Amino acid sequence: MPDPHESSPAARLGRLLKEKGLYCATAESCTGGLIGAALTDIPGSSEWYRGGVISYANEAKIRLLGVSGAILATRGAVSEEVAVAMAQGACGTLGADVAMASTGIAGPGGGSPLKPVGTVWLAWVVHGSAHAKLFHFSGDRAAIRSQAVEAAISGLLNLLVDEA
Repeated sequence: MPDPHESSPAARLGRLLKEKGLYCATAESCTGGLIGAALTDIPGSSEWYRGGVISYANEAKIRLLGVSGAILATRGAVSEEVAVAMAQGACGTLGADVAMASTGIAGPGGGSPLKPVGTVWLAWVVHGSAHAKLFHFSGDRAAIRSQAVEAAISGLLNLLVDEA
């Protein structure tokens, strides 16, 4: 019986990273390590995944990833600038070629009219070039986090495929 992980986006990402000789890292806030868990579910992920930083608190974003306190104060933790800084910080902290980062509001509380529950910024860094995208996911906390994990992994996979 075939391995169900073999055709998953995480498995495809892993194969591509290995083929290209690249290392990946993650920086997670609202997903709380779920992206890293999805990557390490793939056998052999130690060949291309360096690790991740779960930076739920702003202080962790500053200390572990080098996110600017000024950016956090002016733009907020759930912003394009913070997501990009998190991904850049993950590359630097973990010595990776590529990274993905998540920051958002998974709910059920914490939302506002400007940033409702389900608002998630994802960012990717590929060879120093940063990309970010705003998502508005729906559902409960688990559904929002699951959709963010899927979008983060698929987003990096697409960037690496487009790079070829």
